[in-house]
Amino acid sequence: MPTKEEVMKALEVVKDPELRINVVDLGLVYNVNIDGGKVEVDMTLTTPACPIGPMIVSQAEAVLRRLPGVEEARVNLVWDPPWTPDMMSERLKKARAMGLLP
Repeated sequence: MPTKEEVMKALEVVKDPELRINVVDLGLVYNVNIDGGKVEVDMTLTTPACPIGPMIVSQAEAVLRRLPGVEEARVNLVWDPPWTPDMMSERLKKARAMGLLP
């Protein structure tokens, strides 16, 4: 059974293809629930109209299924609270403040 930290670390390989930044640093992962071999993640997207949302969800679920001890993985897209740049990691906020990110 993975830990929350292992789940979050695994999700760092899932990137928003437009921004080329991982979903964890973007602040898109809202909640991780682990119950035995079942992992459920609540996450959002930068916009509800994101056309690549299904691809990101599929990638996240595939990454989670590869973790040792995971028998079932599910990613739920949620829209509350709406994502804002304030949810990004401190590292990304600093990069954005220096003009390195849009």
